[in-house]
Amino acid sequence: MILVLGSTGFLGSTVCRLLTERNREFVGVSLSTGVDLRREDHTEALFAKVRPSVVINCASFVGGIQFGLQHRSALFTNNLRMTINTYEALKRHGTPKIVNPITNCTYPGAASLFKVEEWWDGPLHDSVATYGFVKKAIWVASQAFSKEFPLVANHVILPNMYGPGDHLDAYRAHALGALVAKFVRAKRNGDPSVNVWGTGAPIREWLHIRDGAEALVRAIDVTTGEQPVNVGRAEGISVKDLAHLIRAAVDVDCEIVFDPTKPDGAPMKTIDGSTGAKALNWTPQISLADGLRETVAWYSEHLPSE
Repeated sequence: MILVLGSTGFLGSTVCRLLTERNREFVGVSLSTGVDLRREDHTEALFAKVRPSVVINCASFVGGIQFGLQHRSALFTNNLRMTINTYEALKRHGTPKIVNPITNCTYPGAASLFKVEEWWDGPLHDSVATYGFVKKAIWVASQAFSKEFPLVANHVILPNMYGPGDHLDAYRAHALGALVAKFVRAKRNGDPSVNVWGTGAPIREWLHIRDGAEALVRAIDVTTGEQPVNVGRAEGISVKDLAHLIRAAVDVDCEIVFDPTKPDGAPMKTIDGSTGAKALNWTPQISLADGLRETVAWYSEHLPSE
């Protein structure tokens, strides 16, 4: 049985849709379904009931850069508790496999093209250090627990994700989704301008949520090895150019105003996806242009009026 943790979240819900489409038997749980992985008793009861053969670990407490900067202690405690409880349950019930999506902010802050062999080569960027650290701790947990019982842990590092189903609240949404929401609202309200955090200079690689979910589903049936694998195409775009693309996709006539008093985050994040391409026999398929059109359409339909 496949157990999907965080099954109602942005990534987890997309994983569940892919599993359903492929007639894979699974159980999905999240806080909204009544399972709090921060609680040991909830986690133990879940594993005792489901007895999973593989876990896809999409459970996470996360938000945008503003959310992360304002809730560092909550990011640390909530995510670490979920990791500890999950791995203790894996051990108690002898679950043989776990698939972990890992955020790209686990890479050194000074890196630009992220390569697996350089994952440990420096400190994380301060803007994401707390969240990045607790997500990197998942790999450490896998190393520790696999020495005590047979455990295959596949770690898949993903770029920043976007697409239908992201948070509608800009405070919790990923950066691209938050920008789309701003431009959609500007069009609705006739706003003359849209404010964008930072200088617009940082470069980011973006992965459509279905490609992110596809990578995790493919990781169910393979063994990727002890080290993480990267999924990506090493293709980045500046926040400035992205904002202009979104404005055009939304088809709104407004000025884009950058606010350099707000943090930029790391200057560049792109991913060398060669390890993931080899391990999963697959590379991301959805172009940014196609994904943006779909994302804009989804936000236009689902974004509530203020």
